[in-house]
Amino acid sequence: MSMLEKLTKARNLSKANNAIKRLISERGESNALSMADDVVNNYRKLAKDQHVSFFTFLFEKLNPQADAVLKAAQNFVADSSARNYIQLQKVSESPRQEFFRRLNRASQGTAAVVQMRRDLLQLLDKKPELAAVDFDMRHLLSSWFNPGFLKMHQVDWKSPAEVLEKLIQHEAVHAIDGWDDLRRRLQPDRRCFAFFHPQLPSEPLIFVEVALLPEIPTVITPLVDKKAETVDQASQYKVAVFYSISNCESGLRGVSMGNFLIKRVAEQLHAEFPGIKTFVTLSPIPGFMDWVAAGANLGEGVPADRLKPNLKAARDAALAVLKLESQSWSERLAGGWHPDLASEKEKAALLSLASMYLGLASTGRDGNPVAKFHLGNGAKLHLVNWAGDLSRKGLRQSAGLMVNYLYDLGSVEDNHERFANGEIVYSRAVGRLMAP
Repeated sequence: MSMLEKLTKARNLSKANNAIKRLISERGESNALSMADDVVNNYRKLAKDQHVSFFTFLFEKLNPQADAVLKAAQNFVADSSARNYIQLQKVSESPRQEFFRRLNRASQGTAAVVQMRRDLLQLLDKKPELAAVDFDMRHLLSSWFNPGFLKMHQVDWKSPAEVLEKLIQHEAVHAIDGWDDLRRRLQPDRRCFAFFHPQLPSEPLIFVEVALLPEIPTVITPLVDKKAETVDQASQYKVAVFYSISNCESGLRGVSMGNFLIKRVAEQLHAEFPGIKTFVTLSPIPGFMDWVAAGANLGEGVPADRLKPNLKAARDAALAVLKLESQSWSERLAGGWHPDLASEKEKAALLSLASMYLGLASTGRDGNPVAKFHLGNGAKLHLVNWAGDLSRKGLRQSAGLMVNYLYDLGSVEDNHERFANGEIVYSRAVGRLMAP
């Protein structure tokens, strides 16, 4: 790098830091719009390796004043009056939050804050102290992207091309193989719904794909086959299947939106098709075989009264059948293992372990993230399906198994509360698989 380039980089960082100071100053309140634009423009001139300096400046210079917080806290303890409470709130709030609120007033402020957080998240592994900055950003973004402010729209073939392109780009569960594949997923027996923010009208934040079917599916291929026949008669629609949900914006990681989207979609479909009584997912089980290979731990996070001896015995017997200590799962797959060729003992072992993984271990810290999402939303663990996903990814992560989570609209609140209290609601069919 030439000396001129180094000087330019240093000048850009200095301008960005000075812009931050001006925006957060008292006079920045009255000129917030132009100053916010100035911060955004200067940030976008920074090189990627300067982001850590930018966020470190926010971390070091915009912290609450410890002595003021201590004094306000002592005053509130001595006298919990409204006045002391308000003062405590004022001095304990990080000035960074006010900075980001003012930054949001820029002409593209919301998009800029989301972009900044996307950049910040890439730094946290090496700079854990910047988690304080991330906390403030996530706190504000959770308010700004509250589902009450979001607009749910159906995405169809007539939607703007830039929106359709983002569906192809961000599909995270079952990749969309070009425009023909997308067109099939938007046919009359399919639906796609997305959340949009008023400040980002062309940016789907999260979207869910739905199949309208006569019965609950156990295999994913017909749902994502771009040559599959279309079911045109609405009278045949008895089941709505949420087969893919994808976040489009990594800068909103940790901001909850998907649970609200699924519930809104279910309500809208029920209103449009009264004959649809069943709402289920057909979901992958990422991490399942890694959990099995690590010993299928059922201890952490599972209430002791649910770890009955017969379940531990069934777990140990299933692991003994698979014998992964002598041959890894990747080696087993490389050797040609396939669900169609599996023995009945292998099938029973894998179904048993998957049922335990989802039905017992999902409340733990290392529980399955997809299960946590749906069970936390109030779904019920309904069925574990053999040979549901025969793709290379499906075989690698879950031995081809897939799962149906059932959304009973009358029970979701109760199921949610039970999951929050450490209990997983599952069907008798799943219970029978645990200890065959």
